[in-house]
Amino acid sequence: MNWLLEPWNYEFMRHAIAIGILVGILCPVVGSYLIVQRMALLGDVIAHCVFPGLAISFFLGIDILIGAFASGILGSFLISLIRAQSRVKVDSAMALTFSTFFALGITLITVLKSKLDLDSFLFGDILGVTIHDIYRTAIIAAIILLVVWLFYKELLFFTFDKMGARAIGLPINAIHFCFMAAITLTIIASMQAVGVILVISLLIGPALTAYLLVKEFHQMMILGALIGSFASVVGVYISYYNNLPSGAAIVLISSTFFLVALLFSPSQGILIRPKAKT
Repeated sequence: MNWLLEPWNYEFMRHAIAIGILVGILCPVVGSYLIVQRMALLGDVIAHCVFPGLAISFFLGIDILIGAFASGILGSFLISLIRAQSRVKVDSAMALTFSTFFALGITLITVLKSKLDLDSFLFGDILGVTIHDIYRTAIIAAIILLVVWLFYKELLFFTFDKMGARAIGLPINAIHFCFMAAITLTIIASMQAVGVILVISLLIGPALTAYLLVKEFHQMMILGALIGSFASVVGVYISYYNNLPSGAAIVLISSTFFLVALLFSPSQGILIRPKAKT
């Protein structure tokens, strides 16, 4: 039992576990919408779109939330603009935007001689989070989860039937903008924990695991949040006792859960699903 309680003696571990639980709950909720809309890679694209904003924020000495949010929203707006105003498909628009913003971010970091710790934002540093990071993540999580709870039916309609949602008068453009804002804020909140490169796994992994285990969308979000928070805590413990990168440990635990569900899900498991009658 001592191995379970020992990490709690250190403040940095308490902070890491707290932010891990917050991010583990928030990411799968938002990621569930990405999965059912078949836009899973959008999270990865926006995660890289925030880099120019990060570089500019550090150069100007302002809160990174401001620059990263503006840059992420600009990237998502550019994808929508290319998609709407040309024959270019969404996957091509995302690929172009992804590479352009990431290259611009790296260039700005070099040109502006920014003191941005690139490794921590790429790969995460959950053991280095401060109480300020926890408060900010908690506020972001509370706002997004509250909006999802209050407008669950509208978001569900928008997710599964955009044409029908438009027909009954729902503000499609406003909902789309809020959805992009939620993804961007979720990524910003998760950067400290797992990093930009690995954040897509935390967004998609737990929600995808839940997708294989349940049938209802709300069950997918709830189970995904439980899996995500548990994977975060286990990953932090493994990182502490084995001196491993915390972000990578969290992602590997999340991916392990998905693999188990893929193989042994009662309804969709590769090894045990009912065989079709011939």
